[in-house]
Amino acid sequence: MTHPSAAEVAARVRGHDRDDRRTVHRPDLRAAAVAVVVLDDPGRGPGVLLTRRTSRLRDHPGQFALPGGSVDAGEDVVTAARRELDEELGLRLGADTVLGLLDDYPTRSGFVITPVVMAAPGAVADLRPSPDEVSELFHITLDELDVDPLFHTIEESPRPVVQMPLVGHFIHAPTAAVLLQFREVALHGRTTRVDGLEQPVFAWR
Repeated sequence: MTHPSAAEVAARVRGHDRDDRRTVHRPDLRAAAVAVVVLDDPGRGPGVLLTRRTSRLRDHPGQFALPGGSVDAGEDVVTAARRELDEELGLRLGADTVLGLLDDYPTRSGFVITPVVMAAPGAVADLRPSPDEVSELFHITLDELDVDPLFHTIEESPRPVVQMPLVGHFIHAPTAAVLLQFREVALHGRTTRVDGLEQPVFAWR
């Protein structure tokens, strides 16, 4: 299958309709942002960056994640995503690299995550992951990202648990939900909502 170019991906993300009715306004949840970085590596082509958190972190140690974290006082989601990207991977991107926002995803652990999609030049080898936060860094090409999700039922929730089989592992929501929506929007031009997809119970804390 021929996948879209980086320019076509950018155009589709810019055209994504977030649907204001799905924007999450819940004062009981903390605002967070993640960076969905489309990095056009000279050797591998365009793909997205994925990290594995170190086992030393207090929250969700060892889990796969997109670069991101809480929105600090005085920040918006774009500023927070750019800051976290710099802190975690040493990648500094300007506001002009932002292609758009995907849908909010409320988590069981008390956050509402806004995915910020950005385009980055350069090579994966030039990135400098922080050893305090990142144990592994992956560059998932568009070919590799275009896999069908898996869905499972659990007794604890009526919503299906989503998994994305990537990098030799099963990636779970919220990261899997964000990557799935990016795949649908950016690779196939489909408006697919993912806020009805569940996280595994181990990620509820």
